[in-house]
Amino acid sequence: MTARGGDTGGDTGARHIDSWVTFRPELKVLDCTIRDGGLMNNHRFEDTFVRHVYETCAAAGIDYMELGYKADRKIFADAGPWKYCTEDDLRRIVGDAAAGVGADPGALKLSVMADAERTDYHTDILPREQSVLSCIRIASYVHQVPAALDMIKDAHDKGYQTTFNLMALSTVQERELFDALEVVVAGPVDAVYVVDSFGSFYSEQVRDLTGKFVKLARDAGKEVGIHAHNNQQLAYANTIEAMLAGATWLDATIAGLGRGAGNCPLELLLGFLKNPKFHLRPVLQCVQDLFVPLGHELDWGYSIPYMLTGQLNIHPRMAIELRESSTPDDYVGFYDSLTEDTD
Repeated sequence: MTARGGDTGGDTGARHIDSWVTFRPELKVLDCTIRDGGLMNNHRFEDTFVRHVYETCAAAGIDYMELGYKADRKIFADAGPWKYCTEDDLRRIVGDAAAGVGADPGALKLSVMADAERTDYHTDILPREQSVLSCIRIASYVHQVPAALDMIKDAHDKGYQTTFNLMALSTVQERELFDALEVVVAGPVDAVYVVDSFGSFYSEQVRDLTGKFVKLARDAGKEVGIHAHNNQQLAYANTIEAMLAGATWLDATIAGLGRGAGNCPLELLLGFLKNPKFHLRPVLQCVQDLFVPLGHELDWGYSIPYMLTGQLNIHPRMAIELRESSTPDDYVGFYDSLTEDTD
């Protein structure tokens, strides 16, 4: 399988394996640039930026675009519009008909994320026929699964596709994890996600976990997704590993934009997937026009502080604080502060 990245050489067998590995029509690519990237600027992207990303995803043939969160304003009072994703804000970007009921089935679909216990979902998530959204992604920690189940049912009953994203998966005991998943897949969820919140997983772990997720999910008629962070520069590799193990929902962001170390870069993923419905050039144009300048304003992507939190399997918030401090490159001091109780 030396040719799975697309370099087939002259070996016919290698070409056959390459197309089998990379061209799988059941795969769905979900762009979460605005949602995950919003964690770097408190969700304050300008409309022109969001619209440009939306048009890029549409031109590139992406299946889903996640525009932000459905957060409760009583809990999060001071954030940009993509923390709340009101219908007015969404329609201001995409228009009234885009991705709505009756839209072209092959058109770009829109999603938002709703965190368990942080969303007034009964009122803030409208019935499907009143929204341009197609998919609601429910995120929760393992102790919040009962609340997540209620949210999944509410969104399903309102007519949406749903996914379940269990956060901080690398900190959950396996028995507790699969007890929770068995309950979730018994409900109306469409896909369950392997989420590497801390960017701590290695490819062997992703392969093993995804295989177990797939077995459990397929028995219940559900699909599996992968959402990877790049703390150890493994988000792209781990996304491919999950795909090879049976995941069919693949998360990525343009130029890897996302919280801290960022996510699997969309341009890398599209270059690997040999599906003619995907087009790389619009993404490259967007990187050139928007993300190169943005790199002078926001600090995201791989760096040693994020590497250290990934290796130690801890939340990257301390690394984010360091990168925003007056000593962003004090790697040794940061390492000592993280390990002083363990060395």
